[in-house]
Amino acid sequence: MKKIALAIHGGAGTILKSSMTPTLENEYRESLKMALETGWEILKNGGNALDAVEEAVVSLENVPLFNAGKGSVFTHDEKNELDAAIMDGKNLNAGAVASVKNVKNPIKLARLVMEKTEHILLAGIGADEFAMEMRVDFEPDEYFFTNFRYEQLLSARKKGTVELDHAPDEAQSPKSKAQSSKLKAQSPLNPKSKIQNPKSKSGTVGAAACDFLGNLAAATSTGGMTNKKFGRIGDTPIIGAGTYADNQTCAVSCTGHGEFFMKTVAAYDVACRMQYKNVSLNEAANETVENLRELGGEGGLIAVDAFGNVALPFNSEGMYRGFITSDGEPVIEIYKC
Repeated sequence: MKKIALAIHGGAGTILKSSMTPTLENEYRESLKMALETGWEILKNGGNALDAVEEAVVSLENVPLFNAGKGSVFTHDEKNELDAAIMDGKNLNAGAVASVKNVKNPIKLARLVMEKTEHILLAGIGADEFAMEMRVDFEPDEYFFTNFRYEQLLSARKKGTVELDHAPDEAQSPKSKAQSSKLKAQSPLNPKSKIQNPKSKSGTVGAAACDFLGNLAAATSTGGMTNKKFGRIGDTPIIGAGTYADNQTCAVSCTGHGEFFMKTVAAYDVACRMQYKNVSLNEAANETVENLRELGGEGGLIAVDAFGNVALPFNSEGMYRGFITSDGEPVIEIYKC
């Protein structure tokens, strides 16, 4: 049997301890720990890597702290457009969705695309129709609304920018949310909130795993960019760019400025470096992230190989991340070491 391993991430960016309150940091750590434990429970009981990464990502999608599922950012038109992808390293099967609306867990829909259709990527109205056919869980707009994300939208609109989950200093905790349109109309902020968020460009959640049989899988989910227009889609649902898995090399989930990850086909680039340069997972992953930095791209990735090795490199100030292997205890980290 192979050594099992699981890595997760909740986004990378300007994440500074100096701008993080103890309360909020604990919320992040507990949410990451819960996701890690959810996936690990499957692996340690002999389950497969595909189920492990899916359930780990579902756990993160259900938390408003992260830019995926419930915590997704707003488009320019005040909508939540969700992207997700999942890939099975055993046979290179993959499924992805882009710009879906009101789907509670986009990663589940991505897996259904992989298993129930002859396609890999479904987008927009067609993906929504497929979701209804599959009877996945839907939620109303109010479920996805948080004052925290709405304030980000107002700030980005005012500046005329499209932003990677950039949080102003005085934004409230995503958990201190308004669930009604009446409150939304009154004010996007809670002036009484004592919890401040870090200045971050974090977004996207993901998982990568190796099971007892040496099978690999990767899954990624995101709400995209704040104030985005024109149906913009990033790297997350693009197989090879933001998500990739192949038993012969590694499983990868990326987070950061998607356009750069697409330019470099970053997730596949890690696998290519391992295959064609015959280097280790750690070396390949770090080379890929360094290449992104040289091009001006910010972010990071998590990667797992078929021997249970894990790599979590990033070129930003921090990355919400965690991992566990057969050799040790769970590790949860946020800042640069």
